[in-house]
Amino acid sequence: MEQILAQFDKITLEEMSGIRLMNRIDTKFVTTMPVLERLLQMALEDYMAQEIDGQRNMRYSTTYYDTTDYDMFYTHQHGHAGRQKLRFRTYVSSNLQFMEVKTKNNHGRTKKKRMKVEDMDLGDKEKLDFLAQHLRYGVDTLIPAIHNSFDRITLVNKAKTERLTIDTNLQFHNLVTGQDRKMSPLVIVELKRDGLCYSPVLEMLRMLRVFPHGFSKYCMGSALTNHHLKVNRMKPKLIDVAKILAAAQQ
Repeated sequence: MEQILAQFDKITLEEMSGIRLMNRIDTKFVTTMPVLERLLQMALEDYMAQEIDGQRNMRYSTTYYDTTDYDMFYTHQHGHAGRQKLRFRTYVSSNLQFMEVKTKNNHGRTKKKRMKVEDMDLGDKEKLDFLAQHLRYGVDTLIPAIHNSFDRITLVNKAKTERLTIDTNLQFHNLVTGQDRKMSPLVIVELKRDGLCYSPVLEMLRMLRVFPHGFSKYCMGSALTNHHLKVNRMKPKLIDVAKILAAAQQ
């Protein structure tokens, strides 16, 4: 895969600054490594690969918070509008960390607010002010719930109207139960774009018979590593993911 990735024209982190898509529509797809290699070959002419310090496949680390009664988890499962997530994301390659609040509205759009931080201490004034402005949950109700890590490739179409993230080598560690789960054969592709602009990769995915499939890393990781949670609404997705993993391991 690294050989294919090296063939893409590059886009720098500075050039990416104009393609932030902070108010966007996200569409996710779930597939496997062999399909990803075919997709990358098909995308060579239409996409550029983000490169930072010579790297095009970078490690990310994320810690999600939830309430003690897992309200964020259950609100997501019920598909409620205005649902939120709070996370700390570390961009390992660039040594940057952000606290982020994501809110999904009833039009399917995701709005993300974030601030650069040095740690995950929720008690300092700057973080408290930020959370009071953007998060509807009280800080005293929150606990660190789950940690994940993965490798990410970021592609940008040459028209610079969309961003495609490709996550591999996904791993979970539950901070409440202590359970771990490795999902290395799985590939999570996410198309991020403002509005309904033309997307070259959508046709490529259709040709590969890869169709939209919801996959929340927070919810999926929680369901797989915390058996005390009620996951009835997630069972179809859990079954689908199990089938994809089984097919990848054959």
